[in-house]
Amino acid sequence: MVTGGTRGIGHAISLALKERGCRVAANYGGNDEAAQKFQAGTGIPVYKWNVGNHDACVEGLAKVESDIGPVDIIVNNAGITRDAMMHRMTPDMWNEVISVNLSSMFNMVHPVLDGMRSRGWGRIVNISSINGQKGQMGQTNYSASKAGVIGFTKALAQEVARKGITVNCVAPGYINTEMVAAVPEKVLQGIIAQIPVGRLGTAEEIAKCVTFLTAEGAGFITGATLTANGGQYIAT
Repeated sequence: MVTGGTRGIGHAISLALKERGCRVAANYGGNDEAAQKFQAGTGIPVYKWNVGNHDACVEGLAKVESDIGPVDIIVNNAGITRDAMMHRMTPDMWNEVISVNLSSMFNMVHPVLDGMRSRGWGRIVNISSINGQKGQMGQTNYSASKAGVIGFTKALAQEVARKGITVNCVAPGYINTEMVAAVPEKVLQGIIAQIPVGRLGTAEEIAKCVTFLTAEGAGFITGATLTANGGQYIAT
């Protein structure tokens, strides 16, 4: 189960897991045209619901499990931005980002966790961000939500380790997606100048991080944050 799984990084993750032999379901929040194009092109079924709404997640996951089978791997990739300097940020801008980016961790994992525990196996991968590690001006809501994802990962990993379930995090840097490509060229070049490897990352590179962490052979890795940012921020 991949949230935000029809576009950008989520698209690459969904496809990589399918190519590895997984039965994949991709969730999306709003872009019906992109989702239908994704489904037609990949053969991966798509399911629309708001991951920031707990009841919607319970209902949506029940539908996925009825259609495809129990959820053994969940990739919490869905995320939004509502950028503004703190003194101009509205309560709605704060709450929307926290709901979709952070509360979704609970909303998506809680309904399937008992099943993983009873089967004695599971892989949970949460997508954070470089800006959840270092902070970013104009993104107090986003940075807080993505830092919270790291804390959620560390705590849950300790709770479920003895049940054969791993919980890990991937923190991408600046990735060449539609959202980043829309940044003005001058600003984009300034970003790239701060990345030691001299380029943006690719969605496929993040997908490879996820497929590694969800593999059988990654069972001894849990509670970890895998940074993939070209050396822009080196976490210890």
